Amino acid sequence: MIESLLCRNVEKRPQEVRLDGRILFLAEDAALIRSQLEGNDLDVDNTPPLRNDISTDEITPAYICYYFDEQLGEFVYLGLKCGDEFPIQRNAVKNGGFAISASGKRRGKGSSREQSPYAEIAAGIKLVIAENIERIYQQNCQNLGLLTSTDFGLLKRIANGEAITLDEFTKGEDEITRQIIEYGGLFAFNVARLQGKAAAPPITTGKRPMTLAEKIFAKHFVTDLSKNMVGVEAVKPGDTGFVRTDIRFSHEYVTPMAAIFYEQLVGDDPVNDPSSIYFFRDHLTFLDDVMPPERRAMGLLDLAGQLKVKQEEFSRKHGIRLHGELTDRKGSEAICHSLILQDYALPGQVIIGSDSHTPHTGAIGCVAFGVGTTDVFNSWITKDVRVRVPEQVRINVTGRKRDNVTAKDFMLAILHTDLVRNGGAIGKIIEYTGEAVQALGIDERATMTNMAAEVGGFTGIIAADEKTIEFLVKRGLSRKEAEAACAGMHSDRDASYSSTIEIDASDLRPMVASPGDPGNGLFIDELPGDVKIDIAYGGSCTAGKMEDMDMYARVFRDALARGRRVHQDVSCFIQFGSQEVRKYCEEKGYIETFREAGANVIEPSCGACINAGPGVSTLKQQVVISAQNRNFPGRSGPGQMYLASPYTVAASAIAGRIAEYRPASAASMK
Repeated sequence: MIESLLCRNVEKRPQEVRLDGRILFLAEDAALIRSQLEGNDLDVDNTPPLRNDISTDEITPAYICYYFDEQLGEFVYLGLKCGDEFPIQRNAVKNGGFAISASGKRRGKGSSREQSPYAEIAAGIKLVIAENIERIYQQNCQNLGLLTSTDFGLLKRIANGEAITLDEFTKGEDEITRQIIEYGGLFAFNVARLQGKAAAPPITTGKRPMTLAEKIFAKHFVTDLSKNMVGVEAVKPGDTGFVRTDIRFSHEYVTPMAAIFYEQLVGDDPVNDPSSIYFFRDHLTFLDDVMPPERRAMGLLDLAGQLKVKQEEFSRKHGIRLHGELTDRKGSEAICHSLILQDYALPGQVIIGSDSHTPHTGAIGCVAFGVGTTDVFNSWITKDVRVRVPEQVRINVTGRKRDNVTAKDFMLAILHTDLVRNGGAIGKIIEYTGEAVQALGIDERATMTNMAAEVGGFTGIIAADEKTIEFLVKRGLSRKEAEAACAGMHSDRDASYSSTIEIDASDLRPMVASPGDPGNGLFIDELPGDVKIDIAYGGSCTAGKMEDMDMYARVFRDALARGRRVHQDVSCFIQFGSQEVRKYCEEKGYIETFREAGANVIEPSCGACINAGPGVSTLKQQVVISAQNRNFPGRSGPGQMYLASPYTVAASAIAGRIAEYRPASAASMK
């Protein structure tokens, strides 16, 4: 507990909220958005079709996140795409006098970046209204004090000048969320909590069958912050409180803003348990290779460099382990959540990270989830994080997959199901089960838990088993320690799920997701014709693991045996997820294979996946096939991106068009 906060004065918001300002409808029609920006208000009784699936990449494109102060408000919605247009320009929203922003389904999907709601606040937005709102984005809004609602009836009342009572924004929320909204944000609430003015309600759930995630939450619920008391008998969906974290991590996109919040609001007091906090310099190590001249002219490269400096300063000051850049060559030690799984995570832990793909470590039975800047900053004070136990979706993958089908194909099939496409998994824990999942190695399981973020889930998790034990032993634990860590790390047989998705792996063939969204899945043999490609990218946290490298190498070695190399019209990139993966490739002879086949080999970094490294497109007409996890508009450059498995990416690089890898036949490469 930080003593200086005990005398801080905190007050609740007024019980009535008056939202003076205009309403910005983020419409599907770019002309309607431009008209509003020019000063023409739309009729609230005749709401136009609104954009669905607005990602945080569109609210604040990655390059905008080099800013980490109120200047972010100048750039809000610059990445918003309507048809083929980007109708919003710098300062247009901020200068337009807007107080309310309205959109359709799945607002705030994608990255956990808190810069998005922070930019909206800095532009004058006080209320976000959407049909449904993604968990991390909504929690970030609440943490910062930005009001949210799914009640479009409020718009007419606001337009008529009516004051809205605060309970309109707290109804249906759990007790903690209600208090956070009333206090105007998470920090003020936590100060009140430390002072005894606010508290989480006690968990009173009696013994019941639980899922693995529920068991982990039950062991970690904080019962008394001042006395460091943790653990309850059982939990159920809807139980709310704070859970003690085992690991907290952040990267250079988030740490600097969190550090500024800490310095401004807390001061020089030490962080809580620095030994369980990790920082990473993993997102922007190749930025100078791809930043276009016009952005350099804006000073963005220098600005991005300040993120690194600020993180290093805060790390030194508070004794926090920083996994940084390499000293002998360009690149980083590892992608953050890749290294957390590789070196630190243990079954049964609660892990929070500043990246939406933090669920990566759920592959070994952790509850790992992404959080925003304010959650990270507050966890440095309390070592805990707010949780409302989610409902759970069970995804049961049965049958035996074909040799050229991978966990990525499983995920593209799952993302294309009606339940996921209609938002039925938003905010829920995704538990993957079935013999097809059990047959996967830990790396392939990590692909599935990683992409729980694309499903819209709270996290993804897979029960610990013999393969988990083997993974931990290989990492350095004794057999006894590994078995103890995995003991009981499975769901009870009669645990409850809100819904179940059944997938028969034997029915699947290699898939792609067409440009625009990971949910645009189709079998490759269903493509209407040849899709020629310009770039093939194999890497990112999702596809830069050892088993992914096995797949790239297998395809390239088959091709070389036939006298084939990467197609002359294709630029191909293979990027490691960590230095351990690089070492593995050296030992296996893969690096020579990649280079002999004509691929460019890249050191670890998030890179192309966030438009910050080799493998990004630079022209709208370019076609990219990538093994990364997202293909939202503009995320990895202006080109048209298809998502696919490592097998498909490598086979397509050889063929010069999207192609299946068929181990028994050379036909797919002709």
